[in-house]
Amino acid sequence: MVFQAQKLRIIYLLKSIFLLLINPCATQIFFNYTDFSQTINNKPIIRTGNATISGSVIQLTPDEVDNWGRATYSEQMHLWDEKSGKVANFTSNFSFTIDSQGKDSYSDGIMFFLSTPNYPVPSPTDGSGLGLLSRNQMQQPTFLAENKFVAVEFDTFQNDEFDPLNSVREHVGININSMKSQISTPWYCTIKENRTYSASINYDSSTQNLSVTFTGFKNTTIQQHLSFVINLTDHLPESVEFGFSASTGLISELHILSTWSFKSTSPSTIQQSPAPPVDKNKDEPKTKLVVGLSLGASILIIGLVLVCFLYRKKCREGKGEKEEKLGFDLSMDDEFERGIGPKKFSYNELVSATSNFAEENKLGQGGFGRVYKGYLRVINSYVAIKRVSEGSAQGIKEYISEVRIIGRLRHRNLVQLIGWCHEKDDLLLIYEFMSNGSLDLHLFKGKSLLTWVERYNIARGLASALQYLHEEWEQCVLHRDIKSSNILLDSNLNAKLGDFGLARLVDHVKGSQTTALAGTWGYLAPECIMSGRASKETDVYSFGIVVLEIACGRKPAEPDAKQDEIIMLEWLWELYGARNLLKAADPRLGGDFDEPQMERLMVVGLWCAHPDYNARPSIRKAIHVLDFEVTLPILEPKLPLTTFLTLPSFASTSATSKSENHGT
Repeated sequence: MVFQAQKLRIIYLLKSIFLLLINPCATQIFFNYTDFSQTINNKPIIRTGNATISGSVIQLTPDEVDNWGRATYSEQMHLWDEKSGKVANFTSNFSFTIDSQGKDSYSDGIMFFLSTPNYPVPSPTDGSGLGLLSRNQMQQPTFLAENKFVAVEFDTFQNDEFDPLNSVREHVGININSMKSQISTPWYCTIKENRTYSASINYDSSTQNLSVTFTGFKNTTIQQHLSFVINLTDHLPESVEFGFSASTGLISELHILSTWSFKSTSPSTIQQSPAPPVDKNKDEPKTKLVVGLSLGASILIIGLVLVCFLYRKKCREGKGEKEEKLGFDLSMDDEFERGIGPKKFSYNELVSATSNFAEENKLGQGGFGRVYKGYLRVINSYVAIKRVSEGSAQGIKEYISEVRIIGRLRHRNLVQLIGWCHEKDDLLLIYEFMSNGSLDLHLFKGKSLLTWVERYNIARGLASALQYLHEEWEQCVLHRDIKSSNILLDSNLNAKLGDFGLARLVDHVKGSQTTALAGTWGYLAPECIMSGRASKETDVYSFGIVVLEIACGRKPAEPDAKQDEIIMLEWLWELYGARNLLKAADPRLGGDFDEPQMERLMVVGLWCAHPDYNARPSIRKAIHVLDFEVTLPILEPKLPLTTFLTLPSFASTSATSKSENHGT
């Protein structure tokens, strides 16, 4: 056994040396910010100008004229190496909001930039340089020669001086040391609707291609693209600072950075200079020696490759046997590791983070797993680690669903999946840590008394998350288990929807699917109970129940003093018909609430939880009411009877589900 252990250590050492020889480019910078109120790896985001942290997001500018703000990473990126001429690859993924606050006139935009370190502030301040430089600085060749930049702009104002004559008001462009874009394309966005957009910027040094993929909106969310071939060594110094800037001019808009992940490789430092000419006759012995050594080295490397291959194959076979027991195969690793989203963590890292899953670190327990608080040194942050129950077939399906779906979603009101691990017969999911726990702890278990302002913001945040899932992402996401225990609160009591184990992707047009019964009793729409079918309307129903819980401080069903069950929806509809709805307000608030807001929240809750799915609003319409943009809907004075003479038309995609209570 000792000999075997030594043998394995030698193989690992040789393998590591070999990998260093064939892959000198290691990861240089990696981070994934889903909450800007926390610092990752002791490398904070540096804010300048008017940029401020607001909850978990960075507000680059307020909705005020003549403002600018920047958010840059505190570590410079080694972009290219002067000796070898090699250039780093990098990918920057982020989500952001540009909001005109309902105004028809707005400006100016936001951009991601790479620049000369310590880039000067824009002076004097104006909107044309999107927070990086001013109009005066743009017109100074000496300034531009000393302060270089390459940027991707999301411009919301057509400036005749800098933008092409044929460009549209909202456009995306690639800029090289100038605010005149080298290439641009129309951006199909709706700035007045407070919509969150996502973007991915990638540079491939082998092809010198700078590509941008970003979301737009044409009745539904679409993917847009822009690319440009550029040799960054011609336009930027070896080391650069990088981040975001935004500005407003004579008119204004709000610029918010919601999430940001980044990954880059180190440029090669191996000098590849040509060998000097030699006298063949004079150096023939040396030539033979070099050939012999090269041949020997090649044989050694081939042998190492073979040993590593055989060892890796054996390890894979052993791991495959374990993963076969769990219900999936090694191909999942490749699928999960695509992109720059959730990161794979080792089992030992998670054991160490939770003190071997100590009972005192347990945060809670749901239908298919326990959740533990942990501290991951590699990201210098507390996390929540969900450990799927051993032997749970449904738990395995939920694990796969979470990584596949939530790992790709980016929104400030969604719990961010940081990583995953499936080793030693364990399935583990790593989320951002939400210090204030779940909503139900505050509403029903006395964790704290939420104020009315906090409650209304929670309801509005949940609505924003649902709108993103139903309408704004590349596919429609049905959550299928919206309830107060799946709504988590961060340090500022901002709502974040979590637990996507039952979520399913469907077509935007169809927006529905056929499945077995899934969800939690009390939050399930009537047609879902009868048919087992999920749709946008069933998610909206669950949202309505949660909204009523927030307003009333009651559960969907509770026993009264006579041990009869009081159904919250029936009780509230009776009060609505009697024009006495405010009587249902949570008595713990002591009357300290905004009455028009309370009325809107309750009516929206009843509207969304209407027994007839055809009478329910879309989440967008519900938001318009919550934001006082339209008048209150008029509902029936009595709770309508549930009928199932005509069920909604659902798509025929199959899906897995469960019918028991599912907690986080």
